[in-house]
Amino acid sequence: MSADALLPLLKSTFGFDAFRGRQGEVVGRVMAGDHTLAVMPTGAGKSLTYQLPAVALDGCVVVVSPLIALMHDQLRGARAAGIRAASLTSVDADFADTRQAYRDGQLDLLYIAPERATGEGFRSLMEARTPALFAIDEAHCVSEWGHDFRPDYRLLRPLLDAFPAVPRLALTATADKHTREDILVQLGIPAEGLILAGFDRPNIRYRVTPRLSPAKQIADFIAANPGPGIVYCPTRDGTERMAEKLAAATGRSVAAYHAGLDAERRARVQHDFVASEDGIVTATVAFGMGIDKPDVRFVAHAGLPKSIESYYQETGRAGRDGDPAEALMLWGAEDFARARMRLGELPAARVSGERARLNALAALVETVACRRALLLRHFGESPPERCGNCDNCLEPPRQLDATILAQKLMSAVYRTGQSFGAGHIEAVLTGRNDDRIASRGHDKLSVFGIVAGDEARLIKPLVRTLVAREALETTEHGGLMFGRPGAR
Repeated sequence: MSADALLPLLKSTFGFDAFRGRQGEVVGRVMAGDHTLAVMPTGAGKSLTYQLPAVALDGCVVVVSPLIALMHDQLRGARAAGIRAASLTSVDADFADTRQAYRDGQLDLLYIAPERATGEGFRSLMEARTPALFAIDEAHCVSEWGHDFRPDYRLLRPLLDAFPAVPRLALTATADKHTREDILVQLGIPAEGLILAGFDRPNIRYRVTPRLSPAKQIADFIAANPGPGIVYCPTRDGTERMAEKLAAATGRSVAAYHAGLDAERRARVQHDFVASEDGIVTATVAFGMGIDKPDVRFVAHAGLPKSIESYYQETGRAGRDGDPAEALMLWGAEDFARARMRLGELPAARVSGERARLNALAALVETVACRRALLLRHFGESPPERCGNCDNCLEPPRQLDATILAQKLMSAVYRTGQSFGAGHIEAVLTGRNDDRIASRGHDKLSVFGIVAGDEARLIKPLVRTLVAREALETTEHGGLMFGRPGAR
């Protein structure tokens, strides 16, 4: 059955008159029994590419998904459309009933986490009734090159190969060329099975700026962007503190969301946000995956995201309705310092790839060129040089040659022993007289007082840039030292 033959079913089940973007091609391959990797941007309707076949095919579509909250949110949407759907997760009380419903052919969709899908018990369930399709959501998790590698995804291949006649559909919103190639290999999908829908979200305006006073910066951003929004914070405590500050500063309804909250409260925050017209959630990065809220008007990052892939996925939760939306990222040199320290905790085989991701982020925050163009080139596209809808296109930054100042700064770091922070280095360079400098004899150094005027105001921004580029690194106690040669 062709995708076009499913248009009446698409209308009666989901209310759509036509497929969007490349949905029709993906559905067509599924209905033909072909293995497929679909890379589609957030908001492009990935879930429809297996939910529609779930209604049309004879048998149950099994969906492997990484998060219980994501599964249950999609489960509610599928049931609302009249699809017979269930999940097998650690929090589902009707576990035995769901297994029996599957055996009896009473399910169209079954959601399961990769950890459970790779067990012998689940293999036996599949052998009792062969599924109609295996759909692997968030498929970048299968690749060590992906931004959210999950080892259990690597164990899916034996299950898939045990049912060679069952088509497999891998789905992701974020995968660069290397990751896409790895997904194809790991899941046994032929190269011709790749459908690349494109990454551009032209309605999203990107803005990246140094973090100076984050709560105030984000409050000002919210004031300029009415409507619902998400503020991503690096830590659980950070979400709580930010929620309090933003509620006080904006007078808006602001709720925190993180894994430390009990399930009932998380569900309430999520429900209230989806139903709201101006609600704000301060959250850790898991929030938003699969949430069907098309009218999110802004996404803000209070700190550096994990990677460009993560940033693209998280900002993509804004403006899914196609109307204008904004994305703000605040960053600091300490973000890169902490991220590079964490590289030492990774297995040796992953360090090179993670360092490359970090350097790609450094390029994004540093660039004076079009940010959208840099993002799209990262994913292998060839965009125009200017998009007209990012901060650098709308307000081109003034460029200065800071080579001489950088030499002075590096010299001061070296001559003070590569152990003092940016504030002390700035004080030495600008010739500030205080007891701390005098007691160490730093007022006698050749670099003391060699920077003044407009040049002095560039010291802190230059430190951020040099740390982002790995020319400088931070010590365990927050001092500055030279970066390791060849680290980048």
